[in-house]
Amino acid sequence: MAADDFTIGVEEEFQIVEPTSRDLDPSVDEILAEARRRTAPEQVSHELQQTQIEIGTPICRGLDEVRAELRRLRSEVATAATGRGLAIAAAGTHPFVKPDEERFTDKDAYLALADRYAHLASEQKVFGCHVHVGIADRELAIATMNHIRPWLATMLALSASSPFWAGLDTRYASYRTEVFGRWPTAGPPELFSSAAEFDDVVAQLLGTGSIDAPARIYWDVRPSAKFATLELRVADVCTSLDDAVMIAGLAGGLVRHGAALAAAGRPPDAVRPEVLRAARWQAARYGISGDLVDVGALRAAPATDVVGRLLADLDPALDEWGEREHVTDLVHQVVARGTSAQRQREVYRRRGSLDDVVDWLLAETSR
Repeated sequence: MAADDFTIGVEEEFQIVEPTSRDLDPSVDEILAEARRRTAPEQVSHELQQTQIEIGTPICRGLDEVRAELRRLRSEVATAATGRGLAIAAAGTHPFVKPDEERFTDKDAYLALADRYAHLASEQKVFGCHVHVGIADRELAIATMNHIRPWLATMLALSASSPFWAGLDTRYASYRTEVFGRWPTAGPPELFSSAAEFDDVVAQLLGTGSIDAPARIYWDVRPSAKFATLELRVADVCTSLDDAVMIAGLAGGLVRHGAALAAAGRPPDAVRPEVLRAARWQAARYGISGDLVDVGALRAAPATDVVGRLLADLDPALDEWGEREHVTDLVHQVVARGTSAQRQREVYRRRGSLDDVVDWLLAETSR
């Protein structure tokens, strides 16, 4: 594939917040029409919960374009919310969410999910970032997915933004991962020998009633059911714009890297699924504040070492894309100042109030 073929698009799920109480507010319908008027109908949408609103960038090619589109969409949705006395926040969880409240969006597909998955669906007040990287050849997409599986947990660690849940410090960096991981099709994907094998697995899941549509496969990376892309879904939504651009850059670099390995005929590392799940849990638990699982070396290692190995692996792909310095600088920035999860905890330590954490999230999201 030519370098220009790897297009990129980013989806971000935001919290709708009432700024006086700092609670989540189920008013998506009240701001959606205005947000769409200010952007485009296809760029802003509902999600499962009425306390969520999702943006999706147009197709982009470079990270400057990603940054500009995310800044524009965040600003326009925030303005639409402000007009209704509301605000938006970007974090994987709300610090004092009420998990038991049922506020489902009144759409047939969402109501069917709520009925089938019961209390599990009620708890899904979590917010992610999904990056689509264009890859039109489905065989190459599946082979690429095989190659990038070992690095998904490291991406998660760098994006971690969900330390609080229901008024408590969970001691996780990404508690969103633990909540979302309860879906029966969540987590790292297995290895696939071909697109036909992937399609057969989807058909089996549909035939057994395990899913009602291909889009219900919630793996950390999957071929999109809608676009000719690989969709990397492992990350928490990023509070700061810089971190969101970093995650988009890492996703773009990973797909380019994996596609190059696949095109060269290199077999993927046959990492056991148990190891990938353990790596994912370790990343969710500690973020970059402790050890991560170095999947390639099959050992625990300081997060800075594992992140450094990721960047070293991606250097050629990022260099070819022209984004190596950009992505490297953003990653080093997160390592130096901490993830959103670490910064939220620091706000709480300094001020002693989860209200102050919400205020920080509101301010940081709109920067």
